[in-house]
Amino acid sequence: MSPLTTSLPAGVGLGLRSQHFEQVVEGRPALPFFEALTDNYLADGGPALAWLERVRALYPLSFHGVGLSLGSSDPLDEAYLDRVASAVDRFEPSWVSDHLCWTSVDGRHLHELLPLPYTDEVATFVAERILRVQDRLKRRIGIENVSAYLEMQPSEMPEWEFLALVAERADCEILFDVNNIYVSGTNLGFDPQKYISEVPAERVVQLHLAGYSVEEDLLLDSHGSPVQDPVWKLYRNTLEKLGPKPTIIEWDKDVPDFDTLLNEAQLAQTVFDEALRAG
Repeated sequence: MSPLTTSLPAGVGLGLRSQHFEQVVEGRPALPFFEALTDNYLADGGPALAWLERVRALYPLSFHGVGLSLGSSDPLDEAYLDRVASAVDRFEPSWVSDHLCWTSVDGRHLHELLPLPYTDEVATFVAERILRVQDRLKRRIGIENVSAYLEMQPSEMPEWEFLALVAERADCEILFDVNNIYVSGTNLGFDPQKYISEVPAERVVQLHLAGYSVEEDLLLDSHGSPVQDPVWKLYRNTLEKLGPKPTIIEWDKDVPDFDTLLNEAQLAQTVFDEALRAG
């Protein structure tokens, strides 16, 4: 494969949601790109694909999926991968990503992004699966760190070391979710700043921002509220450490009106621009 040359536009974009198709196409907001949830566009036809064609004619896209189950002991779902490859060929997104986790067992999809044990053996196993995906898609993909509420055992290394090891062995890229780092660090008791300082900046292609919720003693990666103050602070620190990486605002639950999302993107763009000037 070619060197790490994925090209997403600089700045802050939004996760594309069906509620806002018409406003995006008709209003043409001044955003650098949109991120589409890959799994919503794997059918052979229908209105969602027609809308995405219209958005793609106006904006660069990144594709972000939840179904590869890269860490599962199940065989890779070749039929699913074929559908992803067809969507990638059709829409030619600037970047494709999924999660560093497992989502299926014994052929059953759990609809949860579950963490892995952080061992050398698991890193090799996952990297080999990523290499097979990349060969099928004929491009590098990005892997995203997920939120965690417990630690899988046995683990031999911290999450940031595991993430870097998988990315190196698969020669893939990283989608660095800032909200997930804050949620996991709070839940599991590690320092998010340490994570940021150890992740390989040259492999980080994109950042995610989202809102979390609180339930009893846990933070939950709910994606159903504005970005909260501790995550804004961590985002600023991430840009300082890793550089001004293209960023997406995610909002999946209780999706608000489009103007609310634009306001979140503008807040993030202000922080992004400050980091760009400082750098």
